[in-house]
Amino acid sequence: MDYEFLNQENIPDYIRSRSELTGTINADAITSITEVGDGNLNLVFIVEDSLGQSVVLKQALPYVRLVGPGWPMTPERGAREANALVTHAALSPGLVPVTYFFDHDRYAIGMENLSGFRVWRGALIEGLRHEGVARDMGRYVADVAFGTSVLGVDAEVHKGLVAQASNPELCKITEDLVFAEPYDDIGRNAVLETNQPDADEHSKDPDMIRAMGEAKWIFMTHAEALIHGDLHTGSVMVRADHGNEGPSGSKAFDSEFAFYGPVSFDIGALWANYAISAARHVALGNEEMAHWSLGLVAQTWNGFVERLRELYPQRIDSRVWKDDLLESLVTRWKQEAWLFAAAKMSRRIVGLAKAADIETLEPSIREGAARGILRLSRHLASQSYTNTDIENFVSLAETVLRDNRTGH
Repeated sequence: MDYEFLNQENIPDYIRSRSELTGTINADAITSITEVGDGNLNLVFIVEDSLGQSVVLKQALPYVRLVGPGWPMTPERGAREANALVTHAALSPGLVPVTYFFDHDRYAIGMENLSGFRVWRGALIEGLRHEGVARDMGRYVADVAFGTSVLGVDAEVHKGLVAQASNPELCKITEDLVFAEPYDDIGRNAVLETNQPDADEHSKDPDMIRAMGEAKWIFMTHAEALIHGDLHTGSVMVRADHGNEGPSGSKAFDSEFAFYGPVSFDIGALWANYAISAARHVALGNEEMAHWSLGLVAQTWNGFVERLRELYPQRIDSRVWKDDLLESLVTRWKQEAWLFAAAKMSRRIVGLAKAADIETLEPSIREGAARGILRLSRHLASQSYTNTDIENFVSLAETVLRDNRTGH
């Protein structure tokens, strides 16, 4: 596929060619162009001018950036991300960046620069507490769950939207890296040498394999809503000027993995990353921050359920979809979220694209944090069938992470 990649030299002319950016940034007064694409897939530039205006340009490459041209990947994912951004922003205003345009010829998105924001994962690594973000993310997932599912969309329209949002290439990445490769290494897995026995034990656990088979089935067959598809602390922005105990604005971004999938997947992904944050702080002996990180599990879940209950009276078909249906859905989604949390946290330890929370630890304490996450994931998977109380999730995490701490 032949198209020009954006770079520092051609971006001013490119901006001049996009009428949608008139009044948003002045191509003749650009003062800085910074490439910030530290993700795994795309080019991302922040462009600023002398008037204090700015824009983000995000371009999908025809391969996985983390690996290079040896792993081809359709740039059509840019169109799917733009569709998700616009759809989600309409349903959950204020919690998603504004999208100015999508250029199908260059597979480029022009979107709001979140000036004054930073990536939440980095803030958590530093031990900063941005209050309200976890609840915001729960409400965002609920807005999307209701507004893109048959609860809020006419059934015939919904079927067309499912087809429009088909994202097979990126779904396959999740299907392989999250659900399969931790148990069937094809050469992309890696851990500390001291954690290799833990990875081997994990990959051979028949109960975990069975649970991940069920999780993969749910992921591949439950086309419920236009989910984010990769919602973790690295795809959430928080206000940079608010430190410990401060309130925070919240923005979910990087939705290129969006597709019609199970509502519970985004919840489980967030929970997994809260546990990973807690594992870091347990390893460092910061028990208070670890406890705070695990408290985010309940905040996200409660925000999700509260918002769903606010929206449910507006459901399209109330003839047989009574209040008991919502309670049934909530119960099932919570059980599934346990499975998805288990899948997402273990994949970040053994698989490709690991979590900086753990990887930036000194090896002697990283060993215990990684071991704790792998063991916790198996506890969560097994108990997802018996006790899915949020308090049980937190209690398990606190106990298992503390018991596997090393280096002190």
